[in-house]
Amino acid sequence: MRTVILFNKPYNVLSQFTDGSGRPTLADYVNAPGFYAAGRLDRDSEGLLVLTNDGVLNARITQPRNAMSKTYWVQVEGAPGEGALEQLRHGVALKDGVTRPARVAVMDEPGVWPRVPPIRYRATIPTTWLAITISEGRNRQIRRMTAAVGHPTLRLIRYRVGSWTTDGLLPGESRRLELERHPETGGVHQ
Repeated sequence: MRTVILFNKPYNVLSQFTDGSGRPTLADYVNAPGFYAAGRLDRDSEGLLVLTNDGVLNARITQPRNAMSKTYWVQVEGAPGEGALEQLRHGVALKDGVTRPARVAVMDEPGVWPRVPPIRYRATIPTTWLAITISEGRNRQIRRMTAAVGHPTLRLIRYRVGSWTTDGLLPGESRRLELERHPETGGVHQ
């Protein structure tokens, strides 16, 4: 059996178990010796972090060639027009190359927990929520993509990795799942 832990990472928590500077880490929330985060979420991002005790599964989740998609709920500054949305959908030129095409849709504000501290609101500048799905994971990719099209990210929540979501998990909560290998594909299922 392989095991994953689905963890809803709060804002301002590092995606690692130790930190020499005394900042909040995974160890403050999850007691899981032998488990490692499959990928990262920046300290200023929130949402789903998958931890596993299986190196092969970790690689399957994190390596771009496996194309495991991830969906982010992104609150951006301003109201992106169709041109900006199309740029995100077709790939954005960043310093480290053009991103793969993303699925992007404007969405209603999701019914999520309040962020502590809250984002800075400006009365004269609207905000918009986007659902962005990507299958790669460059450093601060979503934030760089939205900034490149003129709409900086104010809040970033990873909602989904593969078929796993934050549904039913408040910030700081986790759920342990036992996975079996699929006999024909070598994939995993719950």
